[in-house]
Amino acid sequence: MKLLILAALFGLSLAQFDANIKNGRTAIVHLFEWRWADIAAECERYLGPNGFGGVQISPPSESIIVTSPWHPWWQRYQPIGYNLCSRSGNENELRDMITRCNNVGVNIYVDAVINHMCGAGGGSGTHSSCGSYFDANSKDFPSVPYSSLDFNDGKCNTGSGNIENYNDINQVRNCRLVGLLDLALEKDYVRGKVADYMNKLIDIGVAGFRVDACKHMWPGDLSAVYGRLHNLNTQWFPSGSKPFIFQEVIDLGGEPITAGEYTGIGRVTEFKYGAKLGNVIRRWNGEKLAYLKNWGEGWGFMASDKALVFVDNHDNQRGHGAGGASIVTFWDSRLYKMAVGFMLAHPYGFTRVMSSYRWDRNIVNGVDQNDWQGPPSNSDGSTKPVPINPDSTCGDNWVCEHRWRQIKNMVAFRNVVNGQPLSNWWDNGSNQISFSRGSRGFIVFNNDDGEMNATLTTGMAAGTYCDVISGQKESGRCTGKEVVVGGDGRATIRISNLDEDPFIAIHADSKL
Repeated sequence: MKLLILAALFGLSLAQFDANIKNGRTAIVHLFEWRWADIAAECERYLGPNGFGGVQISPPSESIIVTSPWHPWWQRYQPIGYNLCSRSGNENELRDMITRCNNVGVNIYVDAVINHMCGAGGGSGTHSSCGSYFDANSKDFPSVPYSSLDFNDGKCNTGSGNIENYNDINQVRNCRLVGLLDLALEKDYVRGKVADYMNKLIDIGVAGFRVDACKHMWPGDLSAVYGRLHNLNTQWFPSGSKPFIFQEVIDLGGEPITAGEYTGIGRVTEFKYGAKLGNVIRRWNGEKLAYLKNWGEGWGFMASDKALVFVDNHDNQRGHGAGGASIVTFWDSRLYKMAVGFMLAHPYGFTRVMSSYRWDRNIVNGVDQNDWQGPPSNSDGSTKPVPINPDSTCGDNWVCEHRWRQIKNMVAFRNVVNGQPLSNWWDNGSNQISFSRGSRGFIVFNNDDGEMNATLTTGMAAGTYCDVISGQKESGRCTGKEVVVGGDGRATIRISNLDEDPFIAIHADSKL
């Protein structure tokens, strides 16, 4: 009997690492703070046709409305209940989006906030995204319902009730994260309410969850919740499919709580990835691209099949949530395209691309005073739609990095080379590198100060290929650079360090 139980648990955990992606796709995009109606349209017109596997959406649950500061992005991370209305839209719009995205092979992954409710100073009233009443002062959330019995305050051993010392595991998991009311997830009742919320989303067609603030929850409590989750909706997923789980655990080393405590129950966000890649791309501290030869586990990262990787996310692109100044973002677009290009070409981890909006940066003593700003909004605080310009970029301060040609084409590259080993590594001992993915793709970077002129082994079949960074293959010709691979599989590559994008990528489908 014990063996049967162990086998069942093992099967559950294995299933939670599978992103359930369709049609050989390999990457997802975080459409941060997009409205449901805009995501539905984007799935149909762009993400599906361009090979994106899924979308991470902002938290869909009912949250507090904050007007000072004015409708900050972080109000979405202060739930007051599990009704499905938010600044992105109502439940009907959410259902419509999930259906339309699934119908074109693009999965939906929900950002699930289950560690806490709103801040202890959230007051009382109906200032919430669905208009439900709550009272943070007395810990009364009748729309769930939760009462004062459902929170961890009695287990927190600090005077303030907040986490004061990240070296104390009990504080990190039982006290309030920046004043947010900490749910008692060891209680069967609370687990049931959380699972009910997640199961409703599974039943209407989501493929999985990014679980927020997992470091602040005990792994055993999370495992108990995941064990209650339904299989995915068979309208879109094979029978018996489990939801994909990827857990936010910020682990840069130096704290007692590690990402490894969570890798047995789902994938985990590898925060070291963007922090260390940023140092290399920026050439800080003597770092060089040549050092990436053993990138991945060789750099102290978790196992590749346990990791969800990203260059930046909605937290650390604002200078908090791990990584510091090394994190490369759309503000440094030239370096950013190189970093994302490397991530999508390299086999380590399951990849997530960021799609952002601009805010009014105001950096004082290294701290952005406006990192709270919410998405492009109307005067009443409602989120603006995402307009698409004639050149396929976005307007109204929506950045849409996933629509940048270089990033969109590297998502396609990753799909083409999926399952192929990294091979034919070359470097000049400094900041020029190249490698192939079996015989399906080849990429080369020049992040040095001078011109690159080298004849390199590509691993590719002989022929002429279109570089998918400077352009792409259209109507049987290249809109950008061409790369000629000889019968010996070698190609002569020239890249100026002054090029707009000092890297070149070719793959089997970009051959003329």
